[in-house]
Amino acid sequence: MLEIYKTFADGYRMIENIEDGCWISLTDPSATELLEISEKCGIDIDDLRAPLDDEERSRIEVEDEYTLILVDVPTTELRNEKDRYVTLPLGIIVAENYIITVCLEETSVIKSFTDGRVRDFYTYKKTRFILQILYRNAAVYLQYLRIIDRKSSEVEQKLQKPTKNSELIELLELEKSLVYISTSLRSNEVVLEKLLKTDRIKQYPDDKDLLEDVIIENKQAIEMANIYSGILSETREAFASVISNDLNQVMKFLATVTIVLSVPTMIASFFGMNVPIPGTSHPYGFWIVCAVALLITGITVLIFKKKDLF
Repeated sequence: MLEIYKTFADGYRMIENIEDGCWISLTDPSATELLEISEKCGIDIDDLRAPLDDEERSRIEVEDEYTLILVDVPTTELRNEKDRYVTLPLGIIVAENYIITVCLEETSVIKSFTDGRVRDFYTYKKTRFILQILYRNAAVYLQYLRIIDRKSSEVEQKLQKPTKNSELIELLELEKSLVYISTSLRSNEVVLEKLLKTDRIKQYPDDKDLLEDVIIENKQAIEMANIYSGILSETREAFASVISNDLNQVMKFLATVTIVLSVPTMIASFFGMNVPIPGTSHPYGFWIVCAVALLITGITVLIFKKKDLF
């Protein structure tokens, strides 16, 4: 999908053709759209395709006529009928007269600009626009991390009850999401540090302050991701200990019951042998044997009770 926006005196709106000071937004573009932008804007088509590879790493590439900035942005995907948190590359191409963004799918970062939820947004202020995208990206990371933390707390509450496989899968999916987010945040940090040092993109005093704010937000997101990863790891280890302890309790109970039941079984086996046994001719022999078996069983139960095996 190809959309072109430009800021005017009465605000910004979508336009039909490429003009100076516009923003070209490419979301899951077709080959025709990529070829059109490549020819009209003089952008290498490989640079336009780079953000469409979900394995592309974050980086900055400086060409003669433009600068390519690749960062990872958070997004969600439906898996097992639940939202999972992953990251996708977002390409920002800064040319002399316009700015281009390329992404494989519509994300909340870009959508916040197209929906008009970002204040002081001007398409012709390219440096500020880049920093606003990066700042919004860090804010979305923080938002998703808080959601993951809340979901992990919900899973922790469920783990206090008899567990099912669904809770275990949920815990593993949250851990996987944190791995994706942590890796992407560290990659973005490298890009932000390079952006702070590069002279290719003009930086005004206000923009430099905004870039520092972006770096601080990104560092905060990295710290939160590390904290939440540690919490999830400890939760998983505690859960493994609980399962092991529960299994030991069950096995101990079953072993005790087996020993208790073996006592009357053994006595009955002795008196069931086809050999002469004392007392077999007694008129109340059967009841005497039952009473002895119950007595010994009761004594065994009391012994186990004292040892806290029941």
